[in-house]
Amino acid sequence: MQAEDVHKRFGRLEVLKGVSLTVTKGETVCIIGPSGSGKTTFIRCVNHLEKIDSGRIQVNGHLIGYRENNGKLVEDNERNIARQRTEIGMVFQRFNLFPHKTALENVVEAPIKVLGRPKDQAIPHGKALLERVGLGDKLDTYPGKLSGGQQQRVAIARSLAMGPALMLFDEPTSALDPEVTGEVLSVMEELAAAGITMIVVTHEMGFARKAANRVVMMDDGLIIEEGTPQHFFDEPAHERTKQFLSKIL
Repeated sequence: MQAEDVHKRFGRLEVLKGVSLTVTKGETVCIIGPSGSGKTTFIRCVNHLEKIDSGRIQVNGHLIGYRENNGKLVEDNERNIARQRTEIGMVFQRFNLFPHKTALENVVEAPIKVLGRPKDQAIPHGKALLERVGLGDKLDTYPGKLSGGQQQRVAIARSLAMGPALMLFDEPTSALDPEVTGEVLSVMEELAAAGITMIVVTHEMGFARKAANRVVMMDDGLIIEEGTPQHFFDEPAHERTKQFLSKIL
């Protein structure tokens, strides 16, 4: 993923003020920072849930949301944008599962309907993914009968089912009770160790320290510091980073 000089406004409020970030294949990058710093807006721009005002974002070598026309970027058509999104998995704070479908049906829905994968391929793959996230015994369970942590793990399996080039996580544990947060984070740690390319917006500093290749600090719409977890948590350079970490560690 490559973002270059990304700007985003909501009316008069400039939320992203020129964000540039490159994430290489197999890398896990955690984005931290105070509320309102632009973290969630940035990752929503990466899969074009929010339109950018200027700059460019590429995933897997493709421009996201736009195409070039005579040297200018123009918004792409909905069909192309939908196709680009199949390469990007997104796990939200809220799980957004279909309540009337079982865990397995939630996972296989998009591969069958969007990718046109035959059921006899999609169903074994979906079962394997639910096994991978520790829910092999919940295939036929509806979301309403699952805990928040279990629902979020189904949501992760659902994103993985599309075989994305990049996984985005928007504070995936913030809506969970503390006792089930660990089960979601351990799945994410396994994905990081397996080399899934991930951008994770998080307040979970233990996860960032353990699983991230790089940590990025955002403040007031800008990336102000980035480095290895060791650098970040042991020797942060920017005064704002030190201040932020001192409040949450």
